[in-house]
Amino acid sequence: MKRLIYLLTCLLCLTGFQTNAQTDVHSEFSKMTSPRMRVIVDNDFSGDPDGLFQLAHLLLSPSVEIRGIIGSHLTASAGFDGANESATKAKEQADKIIKEIFVTRKYKAVAGSNEGMDTMTVAKDSEGAQLIIKEAMRTDTKLPLYVLCGAGLTDIASAWLLQPEISKHLTLIWIGGQEYEGTATPPPGYSTPEYNLNLCIPAAQTIFNLSDIPIWQVPRNAYRQCVYSLAELYKDVKPAGSIGQYLYDSIYNIMTMLHNNGYPTGETYVLGDSPLVSLTALQSTFEADPSANDFILKQSPWIAKDGTYRYNQKGRLIRVYTRIDTRLIYQDMIAKLYMNYPYK
Repeated sequence: MKRLIYLLTCLLCLTGFQTNAQTDVHSEFSKMTSPRMRVIVDNDFSGDPDGLFQLAHLLLSPSVEIRGIIGSHLTASAGFDGANESATKAKEQADKIIKEIFVTRKYKAVAGSNEGMDTMTVAKDSEGAQLIIKEAMRTDTKLPLYVLCGAGLTDIASAWLLQPEISKHLTLIWIGGQEYEGTATPPPGYSTPEYNLNLCIPAAQTIFNLSDIPIWQVPRNAYRQCVYSLAELYKDVKPAGSIGQYLYDSIYNIMTMLHNNGYPTGETYVLGDSPLVSLTALQSTFEADPSANDFILKQSPWIAKDGTYRYNQKGRLIRVYTRIDTRLIYQDMIAKLYMNYPYK
């Protein structure tokens, strides 16, 4: 009997068994799926609702162990909730998504800094920055750690300034930054710098110019591929219980506001934070990697004070994603909603 227990214990260790797997997720495959990585989600949940979709999708994905959720700040010019305490409001929005999906699960969101950094060398300490440091410096797990940033980089940049050693223990996946010259054409009426980069340029300077953190970047030309039609939203998301209604309303309210202010909205919305799910939870089974998506290796640019890219001959190689498999993302999202919530 002792030998049998020993063999079973070894087998569970070899298969990556985790006692804190997300057993609340209902799926034919959730019984055989355990976390292959740890993630910390850092996003402006009180702003563009694409972050709400990304968080809900990730919460329903049993192959990731979510170690923290951080609400990040916006600016007054961001066009969404740019008021004071926007990171605190983002934390509250994240808590609502958690409650809608897991009534009993004890996930806890924290607030990042409510202000952006003033310079690339001075941190803005916060609960969010401390959460990143604490998780990165753990020595009791071998699961790789990804910090998923769907907005500005204030919290991860501040964490690195406070504890530079975290760069040895995590990979940053960032939705942000404009197109690289020679790889893509900017969209009509484009902004420079790109929206997320502009939320805190000094933080981007810290990450790209000073730190040695491994970076997987999803710039504007890649995240803009994540186009979701409003008709699909109505057909496939809205019927999925209260969480589906909540997600549907988040887009409907934004589109209504735009329409009422004379902006021609069209029939789609870009759920640009969804690659954060594709690059983590939806990695390949064998030789695990986000193999459904394409990237190039580029030398990390120097970020200037105005947010533009400059050549950096000492820049380390970073992944820059050029193509996102949107079919995989959204078919998986719809399937998980369907499996977990009764469609009306």
